[in-house]
Amino acid sequence: MDYQRSERVGELLTEVIADVLREDIRDPRVTAVTITAAKVTKDLRQARIYFTILGGSSENKDAVLAGLKSALGFIRARIGKQLKLRFVPAIEFFYDDSVDEAERIEKLLRQVKQ
Repeated sequence: MDYQRSERVGELLTEVIADVLREDIRDPRVTAVTITAAKVTKDLRQARIYFTILGGSSENKDAVLAGLKSALGFIRARIGKQLKLRFVPAIEFFYDDSVDEAERIEKLLRQVKQ
């Protein structure tokens, strides 16, 4: 049973943050954000939250990141209420470029096929 508590907390963080962004945050910079993953340290003190932007418009990721950072206090408060953790992890947001990379590879494969 290698399923760590940090992994469970990471999955819960992904769900809670996605819900908060969808239902409670009105900032237009974060309307098209999808939370893809959460990596939580074993001591549950820090969390790296990965996001992508719907529509693949990675050009405005700096604006989205600024919007997420401005909503961070509200997001952490909501996490504290919903998850009832002793400590709410310190959260950092990171752009998940794996979707962009997959699209790039798919485009290259289509070019080779032609």
